[in-house]
Amino acid sequence: MNLPSTSLRVRLVLAFALLILALSLVLSLLAGFRSGQQVRAQIGDVLAETAWQMADKLDRSMWARRGEINILAELDALRRPADPQAIGRLLDRLQTSLPVFSWVGFTDATGRVLASTGRILEGADISARPVFSMGSRRPFVGDVHDAVLLAKLLPNPTGEPMKFVDISVPVATPDGRLAGVLAAHLSWEWARQIERTIFQSLRVDQGIDLFVVAADNTVLLGSSPAPGTPLSLDAVARARAGAMGWSVERWPDGKDYLTGYATGNGFEDYPGLGWTVLARQPLATAHAPARALERDVLAAGLLMGLLFAVIGWFVAGPVAHPLHRLTQAADRLRNGEDTEIPELRGVREIEVLSASLRGMVDALTRKQHALDRMEAMALHDKLTGLPNRRALEQHLAHAMGQPRRSGRTLALLFMDLDGFKAVNDTLGHQMGDALLRQVAERLRCCLRDDDVVARLGGDEFVMVLPGPKDQPRDGAMLVAGRVIASLNAPFDVEGNEVRVGCSVGGAVWPDDEDDVSATLHLADAALYTAKRTGKNRCVFHGPDSA
Repeated sequence: MNLPSTSLRVRLVLAFALLILALSLVLSLLAGFRSGQQVRAQIGDVLAETAWQMADKLDRSMWARRGEINILAELDALRRPADPQAIGRLLDRLQTSLPVFSWVGFTDATGRVLASTGRILEGADISARPVFSMGSRRPFVGDVHDAVLLAKLLPNPTGEPMKFVDISVPVATPDGRLAGVLAAHLSWEWARQIERTIFQSLRVDQGIDLFVVAADNTVLLGSSPAPGTPLSLDAVARARAGAMGWSVERWPDGKDYLTGYATGNGFEDYPGLGWTVLARQPLATAHAPARALERDVLAAGLLMGLLFAVIGWFVAGPVAHPLHRLTQAADRLRNGEDTEIPELRGVREIEVLSASLRGMVDALTRKQHALDRMEAMALHDKLTGLPNRRALEQHLAHAMGQPRRSGRTLALLFMDLDGFKAVNDTLGHQMGDALLRQVAERLRCCLRDDDVVARLGGDEFVMVLPGPKDQPRDGAMLVAGRVIASLNAPFDVEGNEVRVGCSVGGAVWPDDEDDVSATLHLADAALYTAKRTGKNRCVFHGPDSA
């Protein structure tokens, strides 16, 4: 049966339009689904990392503040409290040098305030307050629920609720009797300073909010829900169980958010206060790039379908076989096979169709490659180009098996710049970023063939040095020495001579710890020992690390 001459044209128009629309729809759905999963996972990891950094820095800051109060409690002026006025001047100087303390006071053995900063509460009896009743027996750190009781005794010209964290330690006379209690109160503004520091280091500008939740599920820091509001989420329960990660949560405002969570576990001998940190971003914001890609692919498919329908109207007879080849290639693409659209010659319209299809597939392939590059970028620090924390964790997981088989070790060097904050404060964050890029280049120059260096964030870096089983520290100390010497040399940052130091903490896996993550924590602790004992030096974990 012979069909009318227009039948083929109609069939070609419908075939072209439906083929391209179907192909575009499938590719749009696949691209949107895959990119949505990748983007959500990448942003979720960033949120979990941000929450962990906030929790970790809160614990480290509290550990540092408690250590400062412990050191001050050993001063002879407090152990022999003969002159309250001299003690008051001493406390005023402490507050001037450490403005994070909103108030510092010293009581006698009965709880009466002998001296304090700004003379506030001098002569008052605070023996019934936890800061004295608990602090007179042992070092005490209380959260805002304890501190708010004493905050009622302090002047408050603004009338707004005052939030404090208490730190107090007993002070003993030389013969061991209780001389009094040294108490300090940290305004909650110190936590907001840590929050701002984290956002500056991550360059976050995509609507991420941070929340700190107390052990009784009360919001301590955040915008909505406001501080003092109870917050019950599955993410909080998972964090309290020791997990760190992210999930999709519905918050009290009825909206869904990607929510990263972590709980502070203390630092060194400081047990922490059980605070949970949440970092959230609206789910719609997180999925916006994937939805945009899906719309672009679908729009391109609609335009190509219209173009091919017009071309198909004018194609007949000799184009049947080339069209069949194109249909087969498109079907293979739709089935996920690795194939190419054939480049056809002879009929001009078929040549245009073939070239257009090839161009569309190339464009979609480039978009897919762009998604793959986005995944690769998630493993590298945007500022310096070095591997980031996620890449370091993958490298350590992979590297752990090789030394076990070959009898080799991994030396981990945890590095932190000395004086970098002063560069940011005096020259600005743009100069600080330029300095970090130069630091990264110098660190690369210090590497051996199998060594790896990664940036964890801010001015913190980690080197992974494979080495022999015998005396692995020797080679690592040589590398650490080269790093310190290299970073001590002056930097030329946009015409400014800048000098910084570098403190290094080291540990060896599996000699110091069988778990490589625990080994990294040992190197971090050794770094803080290097900081406390003079800076610009390398200290390895061990009994001789002090």
